[in-house]
Amino acid sequence: MYDTLIGNVRILDGTGGPEYCASVALDGGRIAAIGDLSGATARHTIDGAGLALAPGFIDVHTHDDTNVIRTPDMLPKLSQGVTTVVVGNCGISASPVTLRGEPPDPMNLLGKRGDFSYPTFADYTRAIEAARPAVNVAALVGHTALRSNHMDRLDRPATHDEVLAMRAQLRDALAHGAIGLSTGLAYASAFEADTAEVKLLAEALDEFGALYTTHLRSEFAAILEAMQEAFDIALHARVPVVVSHLKCAGAGNWGRTKEVLFKLENAGRLQHVGCDCYPYSASSSTLDLKQVTDEFDIDITWSEPHPEQARRKLAAIAADWGVTLLEAAQRLQPAGAVYHNMHEDDVRRVLSHPLTMVGSDGLPNDPMPHPRLWGAFPRVLGHYSRDVGLFPLAQAVHKMTGLSAARFGLADRGLVREGCHADLVLFDPATVIDRATFAEPVQTAGGIEAVWVNGVLSYRSGEATGERAGRWLPRSGDLRASFPEERAV
Repeated sequence: MYDTLIGNVRILDGTGGPEYCASVALDGGRIAAIGDLSGATARHTIDGAGLALAPGFIDVHTHDDTNVIRTPDMLPKLSQGVTTVVVGNCGISASPVTLRGEPPDPMNLLGKRGDFSYPTFADYTRAIEAARPAVNVAALVGHTALRSNHMDRLDRPATHDEVLAMRAQLRDALAHGAIGLSTGLAYASAFEADTAEVKLLAEALDEFGALYTTHLRSEFAAILEAMQEAFDIALHARVPVVVSHLKCAGAGNWGRTKEVLFKLENAGRLQHVGCDCYPYSASSSTLDLKQVTDEFDIDITWSEPHPEQARRKLAAIAADWGVTLLEAAQRLQPAGAVYHNMHEDDVRRVLSHPLTMVGSDGLPNDPMPHPRLWGAFPRVLGHYSRDVGLFPLAQAVHKMTGLSAARFGLADRGLVREGCHADLVLFDPATVIDRATFAEPVQTAGGIEAVWVNGVLSYRSGEATGERAGRWLPRSGDLRASFPEERAV
């Protein structure tokens, strides 16, 4: 007798290959059988007729570092079919961290000072295991976090000795299962780090076969130069590189995704490269003075000195105060913002490219979060695949499962295959859709019927079951061996 039997369901197996109909049996946290199981019995049976079964979605770009411990129910992710999150992106991570004061921008996106209580990476992994989050957790180590540990101020390059101290901490984290290193070179806390600093630090990745991911130094006019820097760092370290939330930001940059993707493809002839993106034409982060402009709308999501200005446009605030946009932004800091800084054509071009995975980049601690926190994955399935016809459903699922698991070394995940861990999502292809909006961002998706994490039914019919079966996922093997060769078509 099996634990669970999902009968007569459309299977999208995560490879991008054709779908097929079969029944799927779960037992002991894994997929035990796939096929004609008409004679099988199970403790729990679900009729999958008219529904689709896919691997649980892997959110490769999150900032859930402290939330998987503080709010382990993880409803924003579980409710949209996400069963695994990768934390530590954009150079900011919850560990290894030893703060001297308040967390520097943008580490403050992850929480307050008291939320950073993991001086070693092993401390962090133990905390995850103790919290038992509802989703699996894999982690990168943030460059900015390492800088904060070893530097008196972040507005300068690190000394050679400081980088060696950072590298020792990175090696320790890699030895304890970290996936790799992330940077956020666009932020003031890391912008003064030169390429040599990152190369010296990234050398530790080669020994472990780990990964380099980067929020580029620029996503605006200098994006090609920033991409080249990323490729150079990864070539120096002899490891794969993933460009985070690839975009062409700023009105003067719109339309340049053609040359950006061409550069990515060319680099892929020499080294392992990839990228992720979120399915929206607006970004979200802390309020960055370098991004203040009148070329596009900027929505303020929170402000410490002026909380009453949240949910308003920066232009309206500046007009009320009788000051320039920049002066208003300075008064509001520290603050959060949504930047409507992309063109929809560019979003579609990047999202549909074979080298692209899906990541939400959601900010769970923002009181007025970007809707991607609750809606990114159903939006790909419902809006972009079904309604817009940007790519077939099987390809959409591949970008969120099999491709992601291979790139990040998540063994036996991301596929509907016998023997794999039973991370699964059952959804209705006809109705699946994101319901979160910029005006009302905290809304669960439609059409997500059930979610299993390690074989445990964790979400059903619009509600969490209360079961939390997520695990800490250490890096599995040398990621150069598992990194897939995806080519343009």
